Amino acid sequence: MGDFTDVEVVDMHVSPGDSLKIDDPILTLETEKAAMDIPSPSAGKVIEVHVQNGDKINQGDDLCLIELRESKKSELKDEEITKTETKEEPKEAKESLEVSQAQNPDTQGQKNDRQFFNTSVASVHASPSVRKLSRELGVDLNQVNGSGMKGRILPEDLKSFVKAAMSGNIVGVQSALPELPVVDHSAFGDIESVPLSRIKKISGPRLQASWINIPHVTQHDEADINHLEQLRLDLKKSYKSDGISLSILPFIVVAVSQLLKRMPDFNSSLDEKNSALIHKRYVNIGFAANTEKGLMVPVIKNADQKSLKEISQELVKLSEDARNGKIKLEDLQGGTFTISSLGGFGGVGFTPIINPPEVAILGVARAQIRPIMIKGKFLPRLILPLSLSYDHRVIDGVGGIQFTTALKQMLENPESFLPEETSDG
Repeated sequence: MGDFTDVEVVDMHVSPGDSLKIDDPILTLETEKAAMDIPSPSAGKVIEVHVQNGDKINQGDDLCLIELRESKKSELKDEEITKTETKEEPKEAKESLEVSQAQNPDTQGQKNDRQFFNTSVASVHASPSVRKLSRELGVDLNQVNGSGMKGRILPEDLKSFVKAAMSGNIVGVQSALPELPVVDHSAFGDIESVPLSRIKKISGPRLQASWINIPHVTQHDEADINHLEQLRLDLKKSYKSDGISLSILPFIVVAVSQLLKRMPDFNSSLDEKNSALIHKRYVNIGFAANTEKGLMVPVIKNADQKSLKEISQELVKLSEDARNGKIKLEDLQGGTFTISSLGGFGGVGFTPIINPPEVAILGVARAQIRPIMIKGKFLPRLILPLSLSYDHRVIDGVGGIQFTTALKQMLENPESFLPEETSDG
């Protein structure tokens, strides 16, 4: 641990009654070289605080008393514990731990000197945790007035600054992202300025926020839909009498709806605040509909409970309502998964952007005839490109490939998800 004496406490981050997670900062110490946070070695509830801002502490001094719910004394390092006591309760045992200074701030400071000082805000009085928070919020600390000791910037100061900036009371707040240069295009020739449609004005910022905040991964695969296409052509004749032009999309909606019931992570939303995944027991499939005013995403509610014909009819109706400007607000809400089909326009694949709060989206490009080796012979087969984008915080690569592989198998064997239609055919 090393020896140190009279190190000043410049920020106390906890008070009695606070809940702590492992590595949450308890306090901030400052030496001549650097400032550093002292993390909590365990999760629990703060019972007592033994130091305050301005105190000078030494190696081995008690900092605070933390009540542990799920810890064992044997699992804690000797240097992290100076005193323990056990409280007996009817249902669960709880342990208390006296947290002591566990690291030499001078030694640690040597490690953090470069990281701490070699920045544009090196002269600003702020703890590492506050600096990290400022980076996450995209706030220039030079613009923030600190209310702590010696003008030190506290987390509350950052939050107040952000609130003021969002309300328009602060001008010139630095963005977390570098701004793109403004170009005078007229300097190079004649131009025409065309106003963005209302839909694009709304969807643009949402798409940008999704791309920035969600770590996208896109999985690509291909499905041999020869059998499915033959089934579609057979059913198309009977569907035509009902005024339905049967495309491949309804088949994909049915397959995806069934697959989401088997793989609920793809039919979920991330609750970041509570570190939880919300699995939805309903399946509402959104689909991209192209209109003169821009892209819209109508939603087929309870798609897993509807037949191929019902989904086909709903696709037609919602698409027409979207193009005619008659779509209802409720028809654009509540989606759990989105399918973006560009098959009618072309392309061999693309990277669709996730529609939050959903965690995945399926992109479908145009099916093409390709020669495929089957039993030693090249045969013409209709191949459908699939592109699945997913939130990597929720779904890993294995989950992504399992989804596309399962979907590929379903589309190549329509009898697996459309037994009635295939038996009739």
